[in-house]
Amino acid sequence: MTYKDVYRASLEDPERFWMQAAEAIDWDRKPSKALFDRGEHIYEWYADGLVNGCYNAVDRHVTAGRGGQAAIIYDSPVTGTKSTLSYADLQTKVASLAGAMVAQGVGKGDRVIIYMPMIPEALEAMLACARIGAVHSVVFGGFAANELAVRIDDCQPKAILAASCGLEPGRVVHYKPLLDGAIELADHKPDFCLILQREQEMAELTPGRDLDWHDAQNGVPPADCVPVEGNHPAYILYTSGTTGAPKGVVRPTGGHLVALNWTMKNIYDVDPGDVFWAASDVGWVVGHSYICYGPLIHGNTTVVFEGKPVGTPDAGTFWRVISEHNVRSFFTAPTAIRAVKREDPKGLEREKYDLSCLRSLYLAGERADPDTIQWAQDILNVPVYDHWWQTETGWTIAGNPAGLEALPVKIGSPTVAMPGYDVQILDEAGHPQKPGELGAIAIKLPLPPGTLPTLWNAADRYKKSYLNAFPGYYETGDAGMIDEDGYLYIMARTDDVINVAGHRLSTGAMEEVLASHPDVAECAVVGVSDQLKGQSPLGLVCLTKGVNRPHGEITSECVKLIRDKIGPVAAFKNALVVDRLPKTRSGKILRATVVKIADNQEFKLPATIDDPAILDEIRDALQTIGYAKG
Repeated sequence: MTYKDVYRASLEDPERFWMQAAEAIDWDRKPSKALFDRGEHIYEWYADGLVNGCYNAVDRHVTAGRGGQAAIIYDSPVTGTKSTLSYADLQTKVASLAGAMVAQGVGKGDRVIIYMPMIPEALEAMLACARIGAVHSVVFGGFAANELAVRIDDCQPKAILAASCGLEPGRVVHYKPLLDGAIELADHKPDFCLILQREQEMAELTPGRDLDWHDAQNGVPPADCVPVEGNHPAYILYTSGTTGAPKGVVRPTGGHLVALNWTMKNIYDVDPGDVFWAASDVGWVVGHSYICYGPLIHGNTTVVFEGKPVGTPDAGTFWRVISEHNVRSFFTAPTAIRAVKREDPKGLEREKYDLSCLRSLYLAGERADPDTIQWAQDILNVPVYDHWWQTETGWTIAGNPAGLEALPVKIGSPTVAMPGYDVQILDEAGHPQKPGELGAIAIKLPLPPGTLPTLWNAADRYKKSYLNAFPGYYETGDAGMIDEDGYLYIMARTDDVINVAGHRLSTGAMEEVLASHPDVAECAVVGVSDQLKGQSPLGLVCLTKGVNRPHGEITSECVKLIRDKIGPVAAFKNALVVDRLPKTRSGKILRATVVKIADNQEFKLPATIDDPAILDEIRDALQTIGYAKG
């Protein structure tokens, strides 16, 4: 079947389509039907089935005689450690850890926070929770104590599983003091904490509350898999909310298993046994879907990488890992590729490695500018697929179904809507836009399996955040357009569409133009307040390593480029060279924060910011051109 056949079938008869996809999962009790309509635009999938996430990700492969296959390859350039866990090894470790939690009273429905770095034990912790029906909530390792406390109070965990420390290039991140501080700040207190002592830093355990990770497993029986309902939450994952309070995205077990399994072949084009690598972190949705669950459910080998795209030790570390571990499909964020490009613009590091194993590169997490895609295509000589999805959806909204039918790549587009996603472009009144017209990207309900049915303990907030703007649709918060061929273009977050003297303009389109400048490694365009025009665009550009030309020359060329490619209507007059852009740890540029700094407004320090010191650098730079004046 072609992509169009499959996509049409998913929209015309979703019941049949998703029941068929569910056949690939091992159910304790098969669901009687796929979709359950709960009224008021609330839907659930496979609600009356019984299933276990850990069984599907681990045990069934052992039962099928594939226990000797590698499940997890751990590669840590920051510690110089490499190891491999087979599916049989993983089953033993997960059952033992789950047994330790059961012995301490954790059971089905209890919440468990996981606060760990990129090590195999983080995946073991997630799977151990799934094994016994506990609901895990992974919090990015090293998150500030007050932010961790907010999550403790929201999901009220019975237990917290943590490591003594995390490791960054040249420094140790002390997790235990942050954990202790968070528990002290939180109103809710966990019954116990399991602490994995890393040799780089042994933490002091709190008597009566903290247990050593390994000691707690001694002498307790391993736990069996506990079947849970299809609509039982597998996990809660917090994503930043516009009000500052994090939103707990709920991931239901049944749909999550079915959808992720479907994607591994149809989108990422891997077969069971192939090595798949998502260079992300377990704290983000990519880590949940494509480091832990997706590859393991499908019977792939997943890579757990503790390092950075550059600096551990150089800009060739991605290529080394791919070559050494025989990676077939590689998934990372555009910001990671831009970092490599900035350090090694000619791709000299890539030439040191045999990458004949690699079939394709997948990018997601933010807009992938054409220049970055082109550079990656040129040095890797494989297809580069941009694809678009969200924490809320858990898997691809729009992508290139390479394993089903590789569609022509249009650089600048994440290609087409995936099965089950009826993507539409709406104007402010909710009317569909014509092809090529910019508008709000919305998805006609119901969303497909694996997507969020609600927010944790916040059903009203769920409706307000996603359903109320366009009744009958899920509001994505992104703006874009669909062309005559059905290709989707994500131009900006809805609030990044700026209004310049009555013209609605996409900051993303301007960023594409700036990124095409040969000296620009990465950039961001924001809309700052303008008394005459309402808003005016401001460009921040980071230069490629080794560029020594006067900054004024480069910024003048940037202004001319926008004028030539987009036109005088953009009123683009200001570009500023900065050393680096403020980002979240997952690589998203904090554009709204830059706007507030430029407009001299108060702002809350984003919890996920990679390095707060950069905001002072940005303020100082903005002041040189007349912004951020207090």
